[in-house]
This record gives sequence, structure tokens and C-alpha cells, in this order.
Amino acid sequence: MRRILPFVMSFGLVVGASSMIPLTADAAPKSYKNCTELNKAYKGGVARAANIKNKGGKTYHKSYVSKALHDVNSKLDRDKGLIACEK
Repeated sequence: MRRILPFVMSFGLVVGASSMIPLTADAAPKSYKNCTELNKAYKGGVARAANIKNKGGKTYHKSYVSKALHDVNSKLDRDKGLIACEK
């Protein structure tokens, strides 16, 4: 009995941990039609990296950081400052 208990508990931990892995991890980022739509979801816009600063002036909201999301919506980054639709 003492030999079986650790095996059963280990199996339970493996099965429990594997069920917590999200199945939608490789979902494609959404492409937005215009800045109005993007700003409804991300008020401060989408920055390509965390160290990017807005060069155009003061912003009122913090930008969401996502390289993949910025790359899909790069057409909305009109000033090419690596922040799409900054506000």
C-alpha cells in the first residue's frame, strides 16, 4: 500500500496539471479596421515593446504591449512610432 500511494498521487498531479494548460494558446491576434475599434479594446493603443515611448506628446492611457498584436495592426501606426493608435 505504501508503494502505491506515491504513484497514485503523482499520477493525479500530472493529470491535474495537464488539464490547466490552455488549449487556445496559439490563437491569432485580431486585426482591427480602424483606431476607434482598437481603442475600444485597448484604450492606450498597442505598443510593439515595453520600452517604446510615445514621441508625439503626452498620452492619457498606458499602451498595451504585444509584438504580435502590433504587427497585425501596424497599418494603424501612422507615425511609425511603434505604438498603434496611441491616446
